[in-house]
Amino acid sequence: MVYVYLGLAIVAEVIATSALKASNEFTRLWPSVLVLVGYAMAFYMLTLVLRTLPVGIAYAFWAGLGIVLITLIGILVYGETLDLPAILGLAMIIGGVVVIQVFSKVSTH
Repeated sequence: MVYVYLGLAIVAEVIATSALKASNEFTRLWPSVLVLVGYAMAFYMLTLVLRTLPVGIAYAFWAGLGIVLITLIGILVYGETLDLPAILGLAMIIGGVVVIQVFSKVSTH
């Protein structure tokens, strides 16, 4: 169940961060509301995750996967582009999350 909560925390954070750009500095009501609700849900779900996972491991998953998903949304929705160093950096983030999940004894399997 911990990974369901973690997945929900990541999705809520990604939605909130995407809405943050759409809020136009909190001048648009509904994207601004989505930011507040999304971050509240993300942090609540993360507190449920912390019952089981160590904070460093939980945050590594949350932040790492969130970065990759936000980058994809930036590319697909906002037309942003990446250069080679950015792509390599994202690959290293993904690699770090995989190493933690596959090899670490502190991560629950």
